[in-house]
Amino acid sequence: MIDNISPDLIPLSSSAVDLEIIFQDDYMVAVNKPAGMLVHRSWLDSQETRFVMQTLRDQISQYVYPIHRLDRPTSGVLLFALNPDIAQQLCQQFEQKQVEKSYLAVVRGYLQGQERIDYPLKVKQDKIADKFADKEKLPQSAITDYIGLKTAEMPYPLGRYQTSRYSLVRLLPKTGRKHQLRRHMKHIFHPILGDTQYGDLHQNRLFQQKTGSHRLMLHAESLQITHPITQQKLRLTADLDQQWEQVFRCLGFSE
Repeated sequence: MIDNISPDLIPLSSSAVDLEIIFQDDYMVAVNKPAGMLVHRSWLDSQETRFVMQTLRDQISQYVYPIHRLDRPTSGVLLFALNPDIAQQLCQQFEQKQVEKSYLAVVRGYLQGQERIDYPLKVKQDKIADKFADKEKLPQSAITDYIGLKTAEMPYPLGRYQTSRYSLVRLLPKTGRKHQLRRHMKHIFHPILGDTQYGDLHQNRLFQQKTGSHRLMLHAESLQITHPITQQKLRLTADLDQQWEQVFRCLGFSE
C-alpha cells in the first residue's frame, strides 16, 4: 500500500514464493520484510541461507543497496536503492532525521494515552564485531513517542495474577539506536511480547501457548520519505502477516 504517489510510480504485486514488493520504480524498491529473515549475510548466523538482500536481487534481477535495517525478528517496510547515487541521497534523509517511521507492537500490561520516552541508551556492542570499540562511550540520546491503541485483559493466569493484560501500541522513534524500541519498552516496564532478549520470558511462554505466536510482536508498519527524484512525499506501508492477524483475533483487536 502506498499513499500520495504519482501515476508513474506504481506498486507491484509479488508471488507467494517471493518477497512482497510494496513499491518499485527505476530508483528504489521497498519490501514487506518477513519476521525471522536476516537483511543480509552475517557472521551472526553462518548457517542461514536465505536473506532479504540476495532474495530481492534475484527476484528483480538487479543489484540492490540497503538504506536502513530491521532486526531479524522484526517485520515490515524495508527500503533499498537501485543505484549508489540514490542510496546516498536516501541515507542522508535518515541521517538528517527527515524520515518518519511508525511501528506497531503488542506489549505486556495496559499502556494508554500518548507519551514520549526520552531515555538515553548506551551503545550495544558485539563481543566480536566491536572488540576494539570504545567501551566507555557515553549513552546516546534516544527518543520514542508512543500512542496506546487498544487494550485486552485475558483469562491467562500467571504467577500471583489470575489474568494477563496486553496493549496494542504505535511506536514512533525519533532517533535510531540499536534495539531502541525494544529497550525503551523494557525501560517503562511494558516489554514487547515475544522479545527473547529484553522481554518477560514467562509472559512470552504463556503468550505463545495461548495465541500460537512464535515471533516478536513488532512490525514496521510505515515509512515516509521524500522521493529523491520527484521530491514527492511517499508513505510506504506494509500489511500485517497471518500471525499478527491470529493474535488480533485472540485478543479481540480485530474490531
